[in-house]
Amino acid sequence: MSQDNTPSETASNRAESQSSATSRIPQQAALIVVFLSLFAVEPAAAQTNAVCSADNLPSMIEGFFQLTTALGIVGLAVVWQADSLIEMFTITPEQKKGLKRHKRSAMKSAVVLVALGPLYTVAGSMMNLPLAQCVDLAPW
Repeated sequence: MSQDNTPSETASNRAESQSSATSRIPQQAALIVVFLSLFAVEPAAAQTNAVCSADNLPSMIEGFFQLTTALGIVGLAVVWQADSLIEMFTITPEQKKGLKRHKRSAMKSAVVLVALGPLYTVAGSMMNLPLAQCVDLAPW
């Protein structure tokens, strides 16, 4: 009879040890994350304004923003002219309304594109954001 009890006791002991081991794993993982965040993140947090300290990075960001803004304005002109040309050849009033809606949405997108850079520059300098202090995102 003692042989019958031993395997069942061993199985219950195994289940308890597995459940306690599985409950220890998340605790250990959480502890590791806490220690890593205390020690490994501190040097990265100590860096101040890595973008502004780079040699050509602020001018590259400004140039990229100016280029994308210029392409957006050219895209608006192309879309506006194409919609106006297509509008001359449309027959139904629903198609004309759809084209006018498309022209309005293209205009709204261009206005947002042109206003976003100066708005970030002004608001970022007021909020002391590090990127706004060394990068001028005004497209002109």
